[in-house]
Amino acid sequence: MNRWRRLLLAVVCGVAVASIYAAQPVLEPMGHDLGIPAELTGWIVATGQIGYLAGLVLLVPLGDLIDRRRLIAAHLALTALGMVLTALASAAWVAFAGLAAAGVFAVVVQTTVAYAASVSPPAERGRNIGVVTSGIVVGILGARVVTGALAEAWGWRSVYAVLAVLSLGLAALVLAALPSERRPSRPSGYGRAVLSLAGLFGQRTFLTRGLITFFLFASFGTLWSGVSLPLADTPWQLSESQIGLLGVAGLAGALGAARAGRWADAGRAAPVTALALTLLILSWAAIAQLPWSLWILIAGIVVLDFAVQAVHVSNQQVLTAAYPDRTSSVIGGNMVFYSLGSALGAAATTAVIATHGWLGSSLLGAAFAACALAVWAVDRRRPGGEVTGRTAVGSRGSADPRATARG
Repeated sequence: MNRWRRLLLAVVCGVAVASIYAAQPVLEPMGHDLGIPAELTGWIVATGQIGYLAGLVLLVPLGDLIDRRRLIAAHLALTALGMVLTALASAAWVAFAGLAAAGVFAVVVQTTVAYAASVSPPAERGRNIGVVTSGIVVGILGARVVTGALAEAWGWRSVYAVLAVLSLGLAALVLAALPSERRPSRPSGYGRAVLSLAGLFGQRTFLTRGLITFFLFASFGTLWSGVSLPLADTPWQLSESQIGLLGVAGLAGALGAARAGRWADAGRAAPVTALALTLLILSWAAIAQLPWSLWILIAGIVVLDFAVQAVHVSNQQVLTAAYPDRTSSVIGGNMVFYSLGSALGAAATTAVIATHGWLGSSLLGAAFAACALAVWAVDRRRPGGEVTGRTAVGSRGSADPRATARG
């Protein structure tokens, strides 16, 4: 896992996740062009998310059965097919079919993270996961900026055409530049792999980190699904492109947390999680100042995205260390919590803003963050909870995954 391979995997994650979120800034022109009523345009984004959830259950376990390098390339090619179908759609149902297909195969993100974990030495696993998962945040936040610019210049269809070309190019690069995995054994079949994914939900480490992920991304979704409403209203009345530039602030914070993987490698995943969740709660105090100061809001966004990425990387490092032979399943299962939390935050924030304004939404985001910290604290106090400790490193520089998981 040299620097260029880490960068390639990060770009794969960014492009794949952008295929789900690219529609957000262009809902109005897409709906108008495809004849979708305004009140139903939300299904343009929801269709991709539904496909994504299906892919998490049905496709991610394949990564524990076959060579992930080839699986990544195949999923990228199929994502490109969905993007082409969407770009060429002349009717709404065709666009929905393309978006659903792209959503299903966008789970290449989880397969990519699992690949990075499996080919990394234990002492470097967290660092590599941190770099690769930074591409996810770049894709989510960067899509808001780039999509608006492309759509303004060449129309909304150009967004999906560009994503299709990028996906195909990355599929070829993955096959040419990445080595195959060396895994001594694999589960006996697909059905067993899917059942093993369901069985993870009854295991304490997985469930604890999953609940933290759920509340973490509920807080994240509360911000990014609701902030455009007060910014477009009095007194700021910002345009869509101006609002999209807030994604740059989020990127700065998220990329700043890439080092969280190294901290987790050193056995400090538990204190990093606690500190980052505390920062997440505090960030909402700044974000709540939106009606009075944009600069304080921007500072709060930087802190929030730093905290979210730091916890997310720590979660992935702990889980892949605890389940080294099931990295695809454990990462896919954790992302189920991510999807559900993001959906909760998005649905709740607009309802709260309508009744209690931005202050109510800020309190909601802080409450979600506090719930995540409470889950961490309760688990720490129970016998056998995670304990802080440096990763055990042997004489040849390899880390003990069990020590890392406890950290």
